Amino acid sequence: MSHKIEFALFKALQWILMLMPFKSVQRFGAGLGLAAYYLIASRRRIALDNLRHAFPDLPLSDLRAIAKRSSMNYGTTLMEFFWVPALKGEMLDEIFRPPQFSNMKEVVGRGKGGVFLTGHIGNWELFAIASGWITKTNFAIIVQTQSNKYFDEVINKGRTKFGNRVVPMGISIREVLKTLHQGGFVAVAGDQSGAKEGVYVDFFGRNVATHQGPAVFALKCKVPLVLVISFRRPDGTFDVEINEIPASDLTEFNDENVLELTRRHTSALEAAIRRQPDQWLWMHRRWKNTWESVQKELEETQGA
Repeated sequence: MSHKIEFALFKALQWILMLMPFKSVQRFGAGLGLAAYYLIASRRRIALDNLRHAFPDLPLSDLRAIAKRSSMNYGTTLMEFFWVPALKGEMLDEIFRPPQFSNMKEVVGRGKGGVFLTGHIGNWELFAIASGWITKTNFAIIVQTQSNKYFDEVINKGRTKFGNRVVPMGISIREVLKTLHQGGFVAVAGDQSGAKEGVYVDFFGRNVATHQGPAVFALKCKVPLVLVISFRRPDGTFDVEINEIPASDLTEFNDENVLELTRRHTSALEAAIRRQPDQWLWMHRRWKNTWESVQKELEETQGA
C-alpha cells in the first residue's frame, strides 16, 4: 500500500511538471535540491564528510558551497528526468548539441561493440537518453532495480523512450556479454560503492572498493572502454566529453589488467569531477567500503 501512495504522489508531481516549460522545470528542481540540502541533515553530513576527505585544503565554507550546488544539481536532474514524457527528440539536439558526440559516433561506427562508462555527474540519465537519440544507437543500460515496482516501470519507460533498453543489474552479466559479443553497446554508471570482495583503487586519496564490471566486460570482450561525461552549463544546456580509456597495452584478460584498467577509468573520472565538483553526487556513500574500514571490520570479527 505504501508503494502505491508514494507512486500516487509522484504521479501528481509529474502531472504538475508536465504543465511547465523545461526551463521552469530546471529552476524548480534547483530550488527543490536547495531545500533538500537544508532539510535532509543526514545526506548533508555525508556530502560534507566526503568533501572534507576529497578536498582537505579547502575551507569549510567552500565545501558547503559545493555540497549545496551538488544538491541543487541533483534536484534539477531528477525533475528533468521526470519531465521526459514531454521531451521531444529535437530538444535533445538543442540541449546536448550533436557535434559533441563525434567521438562516440566514431566508436559506434567501428561496429565492434563497446562499453560506455559514466558517473553521477551533470545529468547522467538525460545524457544516456540523448546518446541513443543522437547516435541512433540502441544502448543496453545497466540499471539498479527500484524497490517500488511502480516507480521502476515509469523510470525505465523514460530511459527507453528513444530506443535504449535496460538491463537489471542483478541479471546483467550474461546479457551484457551477449550484447558485446554481438557488436552491441553497453552503458553503465560505475561510480557507486563497490562490494567488499571487489577490487580497491585510489579515488580522491582513499583506497575504496570499486566495481570491476566495466573493465571485465571491456577486456573479456576486447572492446573499447569509453568514459562519457556531461557537464551542466549555466544556460541549462550541456557540455559533453567522450574519451576512450587507453588500454592497448592490456592485451590479456586477467586480474592484473582488470585492476589496472579499473585504476585508469577511476582516475579519469576523478579528474573530470575535480573540474566540476559541484555537479557530482557527493551525498552518495561512495566510500562506504574503504580498504582500511574493511580490514578493521575483519580484524574485529576475527577477534570477537
